This record gives sequence, C-alpha cells and structure tokens, in this order.
Amino acid sequence: MGKFVIKQAKNGVMFNLKAGNGEIILTSEVYNTKRSCLKGIASVVKNAPVAPVEDQTVEGYAKEKCPKFEVYTDKAGEFRFRLKATNGQIIGVGESYPAKASCLNGIESIKKNAAEGKIEEAAE
Repeated sequence: MGKFVIKQAKNGVMFNLKAGNGEIILTSEVYNTKRSCLKGIASVVKNAPVAPVEDQTVEGYAKEKCPKFEVYTDKAGEFRFRLKATNGQIIGVGESYPAKASCLNGIESIKKNAAEGKIEEAAE
C-alpha cells in the first residue's frame, strides 16, 4: 500500500507519494504551508484515479481534459509524466524513465496507490 510522506523543504513543505516498496512515484511542488500541502495531497487522491493519459510523445496525440497525466520526453530523451489538476495546475511529477512502458507503469502505480495512501510526516 502506498503512502504520502510530508517533509520540510528549503522554502516550505512538500510531499512524495511512495509505492508499497518504498519507491517514490510522485513528487509535489513546494507549498508555503502544511495546510496547502495537504490540499495538494487531497487533489492527487481525487484526480489521479480518474485522470486519463495524454501521450505527448506521439505525433497528433489526442488532447485530454484536465485532470490528466501528461507523458512527454525530456531533453535527455527519457520519458516523464506530470499530473495536472482540474484547473490545469501541476500537482505532481514523476522521475525519468528510459522506456515509455515503465513510465506508464509508474502512472498506473500512482492511480492505485493514491486512492488508499496514508499520510505521514517524514522523520526530521
């Protein structure tokens, strides 16, 4: 079972969504307050399970409405994704993956783990 881990960042508070094996599968932006960080987690829980995947790595890809996962390639040619909320704001990003299949597996893991993820504070 996944979990959201809230931790202090240099300029505020952020969270990571970890899969059952402890791997980080989604990282948030830095929020000014813990309260807004918790709202970000609530947005992932609400949006991730229903968000379609917009694969921007294929020519003429179909545009999806938000909330959505956007799959794209970075400057190094690796596959990445970002989760956008209904308002179009990015609420989390994934790591880079050498293969698109691994990137899509990461998205599926988020969809599964976000719905039942517990929230905990990182040990200082």
